[in-house]
Parts: sequence; C-alpha cells; structure tokens
Amino acid sequence: METVAVNGTIRTEVGKKATKAIRKQGEVPCVIYGGEGVIHFSSAPSAFKHLIFTPEFKLAEITLDGTAYKCILKEAQYHPVTDEIVHLDFLQLIDGQNVLVNIPVAFKGVSPGVKAGGKLVSKLRTIKVKTTPDQIVNQLFVDISEVTLGNSVRVRDVEVTDKMQVMNPGATPVASVEIPRALKSAGAAEEAEAEVAEAE
Repeated sequence: METVAVNGTIRTEVGKKATKAIRKQGEVPCVIYGGEGVIHFSSAPSAFKHLIFTPEFKLAEITLDGTAYKCILKEAQYHPVTDEIVHLDFLQLIDGQNVLVNIPVAFKGVSPGVKAGGKLVSKLRTIKVKTTPDQIVNQLFVDISEVTLGNSVRVRDVEVTDKMQVMNPGATPVASVEIPRALKSAGAAEEAEAEVAEAE
C-alpha cells in the first residue's frame, strides 16, 4: 500500500480568524479525527499533491511534533474560483478498527465484447468497502474476460477478500460493453435483409 509522507505543524488556535491567517501564510488548514481527540494542523499545499492529484488511492502518514499518524483523506475543500485547496479532513486509522474506504476499481482480462467492436464504459470508479487498516489496498479488480456485447460486470463480480465488506449494492453495474451505433446499424440492416429474404 503506497503511503505519502506529510510533515505538518500543530495548530493551537482554531476558528475562522486563525484559519484565515493560516491560509494567508500560504498553508492549508487541516484536521485529523478518529483517534483520541481532534488534531488541528497545517502544511504547505505541495505536501498533498501526490495524495490528492492522482486517481490512485493512497494512505497518508502525517508527522506532527515527532508523532506519526496513519490516515486516509476523507474530504477536501477547494476554492470555488482558483481551485486551491482550502481545507482537508483526515481520518486516523486505528489497528483492528473497521473503517469505510472508497477504493478504485481496475479491470483485468480482455472483453470479447470489446474484441467484437464494443466499447467498455466505466460506470463506477470506486467501491465502498468496510475493512480494517491492514486490509486496505490501492485498488480492487474485476475480471472482464467474459463480458460480451451489451452486457455488464457488477459490484458482486469485484474481487475482495473475506475480510472486506462491500457496501455498494451487488447489482450495481461497474462497467458495460456498449454496442456502437455502427454495429447496431449493421445488425439492423442484416435483420431487415433476412426478413426480406424470408418474405420472398
């Protein structure tokens, strides 16, 4: 499991005025919860770029005054105009304690429907899983090697361990192989020709 190291400074002053001052200094106000208490800290925006600006799921190891906290990012707030990070919420991971995480889904295998000219369309990019910190992975896999034209793989087809509880409904489509318009037109033309031949 890939982990991003973040060094920060504990904030003793909280509230709108203190938060505004932190942002004015060019730092991002953050909070860690889920442990013994709520911890307020700040760090430079560059410390979070490998954690936020990536499609991959990563853990954060946040070091404050010599103490390291293993966390996951729960929420990021951005400025509506500049898209700058204005606040981050982290959840501290406690060994043996269940946590809800959204893990990206990746595909494995080659779909016969895609080979036949179909297009694989992703319907669900992440799966919500309840598990312990030691079971968290970068991504989950779903096999598409039997998905034909017009069919789907669903949440129940995603590969998980017996220590993971999937929170999404099992019937929810993860990806579908859609039939392109050209193939549909060709199929319709063939059907029409067949009907004419039968009529003759």
